Amino acid sequence: MNVYFLVEGKRTERKVYPQWLSVLVPELARVDAADTVSENNYYLFSGEGFPSILDHLKNAVEEVNTIGKYDYLVVCLDAEETSCEERKTEILNFLSKEKATLLHAKLLVIIQNPCFETWFLGNRAIFKRNPQNNTLQRYIEFYNVRTNDPELMPSYNKDSTKAQFHTNYLRKMFEERGIGYTKKNPGDAGKPHFLQELIKRNEETNHIPSFKSFMDFCCLIKG
Repeated sequence: MNVYFLVEGKRTERKVYPQWLSVLVPELARVDAADTVSENNYYLFSGEGFPSILDHLKNAVEEVNTIGKYDYLVVCLDAEETSCEERKTEILNFLSKEKATLLHAKLLVIIQNPCFETWFLGNRAIFKRNPQNNTLQRYIEFYNVRTNDPELMPSYNKDSTKAQFHTNYLRKMFEERGIGYTKKNPGDAGKPHFLQELIKRNEETNHIPSFKSFMDFCCLIKG
């Protein structure tokens, strides 16, 4: 089993996904170059944001076809202000327009709805019911991510997108616990205990359903 991951994020996904994969599919070893895969390997490449990931996607299809050893090409990207289905359709339409077709590997599109940080908001263990930070208090009054599905949280105001607000909310939650969070340094987000909290949240509430699509894929390739 070999998997080629193309992720949208420039920093966070490049750090967190490998940490999660080492827990969820430990037999899958990372390689630094796409053409060095042999057996039970994965390669992860960043598309450096959207829409530049589309150009990398076309190259990734060509690379996967040329190497001929990959079972899956997995594209991970944010929904942002669109729906999961709209973003998936955008990817498929792009590939169709470019006539980029996988010859042997299967394509899987995992949508982070609306962004990667939204999944992290599902961790109830880092949520403080009575925070000291005034901004976080206002955020919780606006939308309580402990009791409500983080994926359904709208933007706080017209000055920010949903993804921007979700990231700000997460930072405040981390700060309240004395933990730093930046896209360059996501801190505890990649650690096993953090991942287990997200799995528990989804299993108990069916919240963060787009996270489950990633989990389902890991279960699939683990067998």
